[in-house]
Amino acid sequence: MGKRIVIALGGNALGKNLPEQMAAVKETAKAIADLIQEGHEVVIAHGNGPQVGMIQQAMALLTRAEPEKYVPCPLSVCVAMSQGYIGYDLQNALREELLDRGIQKGVATVLTQVIVDPEDPAFQHPAKPIGSFLSKEEADKLVAERGYQVVEDAGRGYRRVVASPMPQAIAEIDTIRALADTGHVVVACGGGGIPVFQTEGHHLKGAAAVVDKDFASCVLAQQMDADCLIILTAVEKVAIHFGRPDVKWLDRLTPEEAQAYIDAGEFAPGSMLPKVQAALRFAQSKPGRTALITLLEKAKDGVAGRTGTLITG
Repeated sequence: MGKRIVIALGGNALGKNLPEQMAAVKETAKAIADLIQEGHEVVIAHGNGPQVGMIQQAMALLTRAEPEKYVPCPLSVCVAMSQGYIGYDLQNALREELLDRGIQKGVATVLTQVIVDPEDPAFQHPAKPIGSFLSKEEADKLVAERGYQVVEDAGRGYRRVVASPMPQAIAEIDTIRALADTGHVVVACGGGGIPVFQTEGHHLKGAAAVVDKDFASCVLAQQMDADCLIILTAVEKVAIHFGRPDVKWLDRLTPEEAQAYIDAGEFAPGSMLPKVQAALRFAQSKPGRTALITLLEKAKDGVAGRTGTLITG
């Protein structure tokens, strides 16, 4: 019997710009189609770090060029834009791959809002990197000219950081569930979802933030009552002592082991740490649930228990 699986796609599944994305989604679609062909029901979430940064930079340039004509574009709107164009490429590539295999399934992208708490302390401590990597000179210029906050990111350069509140609930969960229940493949929670506050009446107000896609995927998987959360990243397994001669790759983790490694600082913030935290949270949320962290192209083998790092509740 197939499982209900929520897949969280990392940046390596989408590329860093439009040409890279169009090429990357073709390979991504093959890995996802492998799981669907095995009889699994799949819901897909994805990141948007480079894409939302690119969109916001373009909108900022437009606003500065013609301030009398254009107003600044809120970050929440930029996230919505990124959901649309990533979903467009991803759903078309997946539809084509499924049809090439003789699989008749609808594929749809749902513009997804994720409810966050306006009192979340993350708003006081922006820490989520977005956009492209910058040199020290480029980063200093953005700080001086636009008041951005930036951080050095794992030795790869500097990136802008924004608030990353924890997701509380998926606003469109009933729609996503209805599509999945009727056999559709759903792309949802793109970029972690559009962060919104619940305000007066029934209004949802966009927040100046980016929700981590791994935590959003965890909430999505919980609300979908999924059997498995798969977090796809750039490595085949989770490791401790990463980057050292005594590196150890992990096949399985109990919740206690995962928490101990988190407490020991084994996983890099903004990189592997949120993946392990989200996987742990999902695995612990209900008996029988499992979370898997592995490479995109190893997803099928991971579900079959042949690779990846498995966390069980």
